[in-house]
Amino acid sequence: MSDTDSHDQETSFVSHLVELRTRLIHALAGMLAIFLPLAPFANDIYSLIAQPLLVHMPEGTSMVAIEVVSPFLTPLKLTLMLSVFISIPWIFYQVWKFISPGLYKHEQKIALPLVTAATFLFYTGMLFAYFVVMPLIFQFLTATAPEGVAVMTDISKYLDFVLTLFFAFGMAFQVPIATFLLVKTGVSTAESLSEKRPYIVVGAFVVSMLLTPPDVISQTLLALPMWLLFEIGLLMSKKFIPPIKPETAE
Repeated sequence: MSDTDSHDQETSFVSHLVELRTRLIHALAGMLAIFLPLAPFANDIYSLIAQPLLVHMPEGTSMVAIEVVSPFLTPLKLTLMLSVFISIPWIFYQVWKFISPGLYKHEQKIALPLVTAATFLFYTGMLFAYFVVMPLIFQFLTATAPEGVAVMTDISKYLDFVLTLFFAFGMAFQVPIATFLLVKTGVSTAESLSEKRPYIVVGAFVVSMLLTPPDVISQTLLALPMWLLFEIGLLMSKKFIPPIKPETAE
């Protein structure tokens, strides 16, 4: 390798690092631009997120803050995480700007719709967790508390529980995208995935067990949508991806 080639490679590597730093700064700036206006309303945001539990708590009980700084830091932590969730389209856009120069035209055409669909599905998963899963979980848990036990959840523990649910359902709702990509890239075929359906159903319950808190309700409510979303991804693959002809298959 000549000195010129080595210098060109080094220059290209440095330029990629500079571009990566620029995209990271832009992503952080976008997140900060969302966080700063929301920060004064951190307590109100926490109250909104806590509603699925508060409406099912016994009369005369409330949430508690065990640690000294929890009343201040926990709502801010929630607001920061909410800022990250809201800025996901902007973060994905920065990722797109970084990788798109290295993609072929046909790859760019499919990547952008997939990123858009992934973002939409992530938000859909979070909304499903908030409006469907959380009310059912908290209604069940508060109703099954032993007699004489006051349900007084710590605000920090509650936030960790909720964020786990949001992330788990947001990621689980990416199953159609993963299924489509498996077929599109040739890793598998729609027919092969159909034959493996029983194993995929079992795998959905295993994944839900690992991603969600240790209660049967959230695990079931995650596994069933994952199965349904897998079927949707399978239908999309059969509809939009032409089957490989035997003479062209290697």
